[in-house]
Amino acid sequence: MFDRLDAIERTYEELTAELGSPELMADQKSYQKIAKQQRDLEKIVLKYREYRSVRDAIVETRELLAESADEEMREMARAELDDLETREPALEADLKILLVPKDPNDDKNVLVEIRAGTGGDEATLFAAELMRMYVRFAERQRWRVQILDESESSAGGLKEAVLLIEGDGVYSRMKHESGVHRVQRVPATETQGRIHTSAATVAVLPEAEDVEIDVPEKDLRIDRFCSSGPGGQSVNTTYSAIRITHLPTGVVVSCQDEKSQIKNREKAMRVLRARLLDLAEQEQHDKISAERKSQVGSGDRSEKIRTYNFKENRVSDHRIGYTSHQLDQFMEGYVDDLVDALVSHEQAEKLKNEAA
Repeated sequence: MFDRLDAIERTYEELTAELGSPELMADQKSYQKIAKQQRDLEKIVLKYREYRSVRDAIVETRELLAESADEEMREMARAELDDLETREPALEADLKILLVPKDPNDDKNVLVEIRAGTGGDEATLFAAELMRMYVRFAERQRWRVQILDESESSAGGLKEAVLLIEGDGVYSRMKHESGVHRVQRVPATETQGRIHTSAATVAVLPEAEDVEIDVPEKDLRIDRFCSSGPGGQSVNTTYSAIRITHLPTGVVVSCQDEKSQIKNREKAMRVLRARLLDLAEQEQHDKISAERKSQVGSGDRSEKIRTYNFKENRVSDHRIGYTSHQLDQFMEGYVDDLVDALVSHEQAEKLKNEAA
């Protein structure tokens, strides 16, 4: 492990020196590429330097303890040594986690697709609450959120919606949300006080870059139509809404968020590329089944991942046995504890597979 860390540190120093080159600074595309490589290594290098510093301090403190005749000085050295010897294994554990291969999509923006499932109007209301929860969570992370497409129900809920969330490490924090979210509560229309169960599905897709997914124009059928609101109410009378069909796969996306046809097309293409990238990755993962074992759950979107019980103010994630009785706060976007637990579980599984 330490040979590998030494090599990473050398590479980091070489990249740092390269960033000071006037020739590289003149080529912004190459500069950004090198800067990203350097940033990706920086966290590991800083943690390794901290580890080395603690290890060196342990050696020096032990020498001081062995050589000093002053009892007060020895007592201080013992206290410092206890602290250092506690930090050393913790830092080593951090380094092992940092060396686990990253998901190449972790730094990407995401498309979040939310759809009402079984449960009629109650499912659409829950889907709308999930969207609000994710928007609040994203805002607290200082991420940027755009609603690319949404279809409202007659009950004021959501049949479906597509969000674009942009920011640092969005996919790494959001990827475990894919799956079936089940809600248990007494609907407002229920006169007997009976608890109903309904569901919504969430799909989190890493946004594809143009270079990753080539979409030739000949593979697309583009339909233009008038945007419309809930209940068929006209939003505008121009043909600005866009529906794009990818002919080879049959994938269909639409966008009517903007009044500009050009902007709607751009947004729809972002969704299409993300879905095509997801299809390609699903095919690859199906071929390499062992890769699935390193992820939380199977990643299958038909999998029930979480239950929201409003009567008990409880949220339970079934993949890692997580339960919280602060559902009211959770629905306000305070989901950090669960996200942290899911990330930690993923890292532990990867470490286990690395050691196997």
